Amino acid sequence: MHNTQQEALPTVDTAKKLGLLPEEFEKIKEILGRTPNFTELSIYSVMWSEHCSYKNSITWLKTLPKDGPHMLAKAGEENAGLVDIGGGLSCAFKIESHNHPSAIEPYQGAATGVGGINRDIFTMGARPIAQLNSLRFGDINSPKTQWIMKGVVKGIGNYGNAFGIPTVGGEVFFDECYNTNPLVNAMSVGIVKAGETVSATSYGAGNPVFIVGSATGKDGIHGATFASTDITENSADDLPAVQVGDPFQEKLLLEASLEVIKTGAVIGMQDMGAAGITCSTSEMSAKGEHGMDVWLHKVPTRQQGMKPFEILLSESQERMLIVVEKGKEDAIKKVFEKWDLNCEQIGVVTKGGRLKYYMYEDLVADVPAETLVLGGGAPVYKREYKEPAYYAESKKFKIEDVKEPTDYKQAMIHLISHPNIASKRWVYNQYDSMVGTVNQSTNNPSDAAIVNIKETTKALALSVDCNSRYVNADPEVGCAIAVSEASRNIVCSGGEASAVTNCLNFGNPYNPEVYWQFVSSIKGMSAACLKFQTPVTGGNVSFYNQSSFEGPVFPTPTIGMLGLLQDKSTQTSLSFKTEGDCIYIIGECKNDISSSEYVYSYHKIKNTPAPYFNLDEEFDIQHAVKTVIKHKLIESAHDCSDGGLFVCLAESAFQRDLGFDIATDKNIRKDAFLFGEAQGRVVVTVKKDNEIALVDELKKLNVKFSKLGFTKGNEVKIDGQSFGSISEFKNLYDTSIEKIVGA
Repeated sequence: MHNTQQEALPTVDTAKKLGLLPEEFEKIKEILGRTPNFTELSIYSVMWSEHCSYKNSITWLKTLPKDGPHMLAKAGEENAGLVDIGGGLSCAFKIESHNHPSAIEPYQGAATGVGGINRDIFTMGARPIAQLNSLRFGDINSPKTQWIMKGVVKGIGNYGNAFGIPTVGGEVFFDECYNTNPLVNAMSVGIVKAGETVSATSYGAGNPVFIVGSATGKDGIHGATFASTDITENSADDLPAVQVGDPFQEKLLLEASLEVIKTGAVIGMQDMGAAGITCSTSEMSAKGEHGMDVWLHKVPTRQQGMKPFEILLSESQERMLIVVEKGKEDAIKKVFEKWDLNCEQIGVVTKGGRLKYYMYEDLVADVPAETLVLGGGAPVYKREYKEPAYYAESKKFKIEDVKEPTDYKQAMIHLISHPNIASKRWVYNQYDSMVGTVNQSTNNPSDAAIVNIKETTKALALSVDCNSRYVNADPEVGCAIAVSEASRNIVCSGGEASAVTNCLNFGNPYNPEVYWQFVSSIKGMSAACLKFQTPVTGGNVSFYNQSSFEGPVFPTPTIGMLGLLQDKSTQTSLSFKTEGDCIYIIGECKNDISSSEYVYSYHKIKNTPAPYFNLDEEFDIQHAVKTVIKHKLIESAHDCSDGGLFVCLAESAFQRDLGFDIATDKNIRKDAFLFGEAQGRVVVTVKKDNEIALVDELKKLNVKFSKLGFTKGNEVKIDGQSFGSISEFKNLYDTSIEKIVGA
């Protein structure tokens, strides 16, 4: 080390301020054989942060199923999951969080989350074709929640629309547990031809290393560390940890990256996301079992006089690291010059595994790449966990203790206008769902987003799902439900589930009760993914989603699922089609209102078990729905989920203002029949001509089913009683959120 003799060496207090534990500081000294300088300590602090190293989660993540019939890149191998979709095409997809930045600066936090997840896709050589998101906010009536929500939605919309990738689906959920710490999970999906993918690796001593795209600034420094701590009342002081995005620059970078891959000169390429240059140089080097000499003074910067650690840790957006085959530098430069983007050689690949960072002649950091990354020298912990007291308490809940409504219409109005159930059109109207591609589902709503694969007979079916209230009630069951519902949405839309990406949002892992939620969720996810043969391709873990004054958010393991329609003719929508069609439910209604929106917000009973769920029954019901769709026996399919059967029927009725006349099961409480959220149920409609064939098929498939009634007029009729017009409920459904937040 040359220039560090003049500076005071860091102490354990310095390490603690950077988010490292005292024992981790000792481990770094052991690795280096000396005390690290401040730049080196900063490198370890970001690479060993929870956000980058998964040190508190990797032990359990390794238990998730990773093998499947279509897998091309397993979890952890690349920037995103890669799945074979046939016809010489592959699909890259991934979901990631940008929670803490969005809590502090909602617009840029959400916008850069969108930018980052799209870069993960096109860095692999895939062109993004669709985006989805899963958003959680606090009490919608709170001015702070509305400020956060408006900023987040505008950030997602402005970035995605300008970048030119349609937002095709998602979910929005409100609960007071998210008042301080919202969750912003962004998913991107791309298509690439077989053999045209690029790996995030580095090898070949003497090969040049280029930084391309935007200049490097002071935004986002220590962003990974910021994401690995609780939110406090002083978190706004950490605003420099929030990055600033430029979608137009990203669009240029997308086109240049895909073009540069075709030159054949690229050895490896990686997005500069969390921890910036530090992360991309170390991960690519460790993967390729090589080192790098990197000259930080050659990095294009936006501010003068940036210090080495600031250049290394900056999370400025729209940047990539590319390792190029020696002698082909001009081919790379020519492409980026054409797109008017920076393209500067800042390093060279070396033998051995050391990363040496220079500022002019001074060696400012010298660290072994392998010790920085997951599976190398980064620490791995097994945290203690224990069942929280509320879990046992919830089991004492009895439906008999809850009074049935005296006015059922009042309960219906409450549910259909509740922000968790009502139309999210205020949100999705700010997104362009048609830009750049053909989205099949926009005017023909289905449970999953259906995205056309051009010049083929196929389409992608995409879903993001997680009812965090269920997960909080019972993490193992709740997370299995999240996987099952994602699959159910794809199946109801005419597709077949293929693979999963996840975004695991939890509180502080050092809290044994939070860690119990995490471990239990992993177990539930594993069981369901194995059952549905949907391997986990990757994603991210976001711990520390809690504030020092409000505690942790609900455990929220968001499931992003990819499915495929082999033939677009199987696409099935959720809307009723023709008056007089028969309405059937595949699956069985239960005398159960646990964890339903009805019991939680109408009766205000907060601590109840997860709703009824049986994984084997769920699997059989989904198989039955797939079969009757394949045989073209049904007109519509809609899964029964939030709000129960009444909401399911109403949503199917809204598209054509076509009502329904049904009878309830007298063996089940009427509120449980209409509003309970027991899992494993799908409502389908069938033409009278096909009714016998449908019944015969369902009997053959040995699943429970029953006839509810038929579509009729513009009325909601239950057990012979009229509850008003569909138009009335539709107006409430469409306008409730707009009335609260202002159109």
